[in-house]
Amino acid sequence: MNMYPFDARGIGKRFRHAAIFGALDALTPGETMRFFNDHDPVPLLRQMEQRYGEAVRVEYLQREHGVVIIDFTVVAQNDGATRALPPAGCG
Repeated sequence: MNMYPFDARGIGKRFRHAAIFGALDALTPGETMRFFNDHDPVPLLRQMEQRYGEAVRVEYLQREHGVVIIDFTVVAQNDGATRALPPAGCG
């Protein structure tokens, strides 16, 4: 499994979600983005659900005040085919 770290704390708030979606769009099935943040990104998770549905698995590794670490893993589509994430704007 390939794991890529992504530290959102160093990205300006104005650009953060676009940078996260860009990083997720670059992943292929089986790859994981390990996400670091200083707060629980609830609005981001809602947007991810709308954008990717079940194509991205979310697993909290740490969820404390000031430190949140989440693994976002791209999963294969239900039909067993190995595909990348749906194009932006789909779903």
